[in-house]
This record gives sequence, C-alpha cells and structure tokens, in this order.
Amino acid sequence: MTLQGKVALVAGGTRGAGRGIAVELGAAGAVVYVTGRTTRQKMSEYGRPETIEETAELVTAAGGQGIAVAVDHLDPTQVAALIARIRGDHGRLDVLVNDIWGGELLFEWDKPVWDHDLQNGLRLLRLGIDTHLITAHHALPLLIERPGGLLIEMTDGTAEYNATNYRISPFYDLAKVAVNRMAWAHSKDLAKHGASAVSLTPGWLRSEMMLHAFGVTEENWQDATRDQPHFAISETPRFVGRAVAALAGDPDRARWNGQSLSSGALAKVYGFTDLDGSQPDAWRYLVEVQDVGKPADVRGYR
Repeated sequence: MTLQGKVALVAGGTRGAGRGIAVELGAAGAVVYVTGRTTRQKMSEYGRPETIEETAELVTAAGGQGIAVAVDHLDPTQVAALIARIRGDHGRLDVLVNDIWGGELLFEWDKPVWDHDLQNGLRLLRLGIDTHLITAHHALPLLIERPGGLLIEMTDGTAEYNATNYRISPFYDLAKVAVNRMAWAHSKDLAKHGASAVSLTPGWLRSEMMLHAFGVTEENWQDATRDQPHFAISETPRFVGRAVAALAGDPDRARWNGQSLSSGALAKVYGFTDLDGSQPDAWRYLVEVQDVGKPADVRGYR
C-alpha cells in the first residue's frame, strides 16, 4: 500500500507509538509532520533523549519526508499555526494521528480519586483529552477538504476491554475511555464529509520508556520475561505503525468508521507483521490468558 503524495500529521510523535507510526507512514511514502514538545534545543519533563527531529529523520530515512515542528498541543495558537503551515506547504491533510499523551509521570497506580494527587490527575486529563480536542478542532477542517481523510485517535485498550476493566486510576481510566468515545463521536461528523475516524490501541508496547523500566533494550527485551513472563506478548512501536499505514492505504477504510481497533486484530486482516515476523494479539491474550490467571503462554497469540 503506497501513500505517495499523501500528507500525514502525527501529533505526539517524539517516541513510542507516535514514532513507530510516523516511521511506517514514511516507509509507505507519505510526507509526515511530526510534532511534540521535546526538541534538540528543549527537553521535556521526561528528561529522555528522543526528539521530534530524530523521529523526522527516521521518517525520511524510511523513504518518506519527515518534518519536525515543535508544538504544545495544549496551546490552540500553536496548533492553529501548525495547520496553517501544513495548508501553506501542501494544501492538504490526508491522515491525522492524535497520539498526544505525556501522562506517564502523572498517574498513581491503584489509588482512588481521594488519594491520587489532584493536580497531577487533572493535568493528565488535559494532556490526554484536551490536546486531542484542540488538535481535532484546528486540523479536521483541512482533513475534510478532500474525500477519504482519516483520523486515528490513539488510546490504550479497545472500547470493549475498557468498558469492563478498571484501568490503573480514575484519571487514567477516564482519559483512555474518553479517547475511544471521542473517535466514535468524530466518526459521526466526519462521515458526512466522506472522512472516517477510528480509535486504535497497540498491545503491550515495547516503547523506549517501557524498555527502560524493565532495564532492557530492544535487542535483549526477552530478558524481561524472567520477571514478567506475560511481557512475551509485547510488540514494537512499528507494529502499530504498520496498522496505521495499512488503514491509511486501504481504499475501503471507511468500513472501519467509528470502530475501536487494535494492532493485533488489524494484523490478521491486513497481513502485516511486527519486525520479527510475528503477529502479537495482546488484547485477546490479556482476556484469555493474563486476566484469568493462567501462566504465560503466547502460543497461538503471536
């Protein structure tokens, strides 16, 4: 599937899923605008080395055209300027991936609302929900100018899974459930203009921060299964990137409008694999193996 001549915006593309998505869109030939707060001149609160410039360079190396733009997506003025630049440069926007997050340092595991730090929780909601709405407000008018535009709202967990499972804390739970619903709501408005919206979740993501937390690298990630055997179902950020590229390149992508999708389920439909040739289906694994207390066994799930 080629995306030659297409223009994409990956909002929140510094690292993790956003970086994997940007690179795979580039590999399909797209022009990819990569936004975020971490640049070579300005580090974010994470204190991590990844930057939007690095992601853009990876996009270009993969075969696309990567363009890094520093944007705080909580600032409507900055987002409006970004969209004006895309319009001026290319006059079109074919794919918007809303992957803005930044809440990893803000949520507290298994704490009720009265024990959770209130300011951290409220900021998490702003980063996880407000940013997506601000970006959609400014970007979607350009997206719908041509038929076939695609909005992908990135979240954690399918709508079905999140409807029956409590996710970490009240603030985190609300943020991720809200994004599922947000995509469904946008789908109703976009369909009138020949465009589509979906929510999409990776599985257990081997992001830079996750690998760091387990004290491993991508080269030796399986060492982490000694402490957490279920980590065997994990996937690289490129896997969900290939899911996005497949959706964007599907001429019949409108069939997915309003749906909640996962990288593992889409791999079965489109036939793409992770970098190691596997097709990890993490959300089915969680329900059928991990959540019911079975020992780790990924046979039939990768």
